[in-house]
Amino acid sequence: MSAQRVVVTGASSGIGAATVRLFRAHGWEVIGVARRADRLEALAAETGADIFVADVTAQADVDALRDFVAASGGATALICNAGGAFGMDSVETGDPDDWARMFDVNVLGTKRVISALLPLLRQQESATIVGITSIAGVVAYEGGGGYNAAKFAQRALLQVLRLELAGEPIRVIEVAPGMVQTEEFSLVRFGGDREKADAVYRDVENPLSADDIATTIVSTVELPAHINVDSITVKPVAQAAPHKVIRGSLQMSAG
Repeated sequence: MSAQRVVVTGASSGIGAATVRLFRAHGWEVIGVARRADRLEALAAETGADIFVADVTAQADVDALRDFVAASGGATALICNAGGAFGMDSVETGDPDDWARMFDVNVLGTKRVISALLPLLRQQESATIVGITSIAGVVAYEGGGGYNAAKFAQRALLQVLRLELAGEPIRVIEVAPGMVQTEEFSLVRFGGDREKADAVYRDVENPLSADDIATTIVSTVELPAHINVDSITVKPVAQAAPHKVIRGSLQMSAG
């Protein structure tokens, strides 16, 4: 395979869609993967990317994705971006069903896609796997509960994978975003409550955008093949930690 080709999951909106756009702008062949066909079709019309409708929590869908990628030319890179957060409840009161959903999409979804596509990546001279985790997988916070647990687990999965692939020319990169203002993440987390979703970003000077994270992803993938960025945490300057966000303008201290 002569062209660089990347598979991006969670491609129908937010970070995933921005990543598809930027890879295409850099001349990559791209397969965008997500559940929502209408969103993918619009993205394909905009960018010229190939698309595949699949749910990473469904093994049959992931198997079909593997067959599609194999039949259409393989891949040199995989971006595991599909994920999500549901609720801000405490450990005591959190809904186990929400926790199970978060573990399924963030952890098992990542595992399913990697297991399916790793044999195809091995057919290349070198390859890259990028997992999009979260600052929630680095620092715990009150109300993080199930999302913290899922993202810590996803991060551990990538760390173990990196050890298991040692000796092969395959990079495993973790990108852990902090506060990123997208059209859906907080809205989904708060069950469609627009007021709560908007309050997350209110008065925060320059929260990150999906394009900011896409730039981070593409720039790490396009580094020379012998350079592996194990893990990079990306936050807006206004965010020191998940639980410490400055609201209002940032100003230099007098002393």
